[in-house]
Amino acid sequence: MLWPDPAQRDRLAEIRDNLIARIIEAKREGWLGEAEGLQISLAGAQDKLAQLDAEAARRSTAVSLGMPTFGQIAVRTEVVKAPPSTPD
Repeated sequence: MLWPDPAQRDRLAEIRDNLIARIIEAKREGWLGEAEGLQISLAGAQDKLAQLDAEAARRSTAVSLGMPTFGQIAVRTEVVKAPPSTPD
């Protein structure tokens, strides 16, 4: 899935809001069949918004790859004095 354009998500939210207003109007006018059809469309719009939000949340979550830090991989060296030489 391609990263969604924020304008597309905003447009889908507008459609959802419009569907809610139309459902309220249909119920007020007694158009029960119309209200039922709009409810189905509303459920689809809400599902799509939930998918977009879940995808955005998934992509924004950082994933640890277990990469070591510099301190863990840097070689530490110590100066070791050579033992005194013994005469032959």
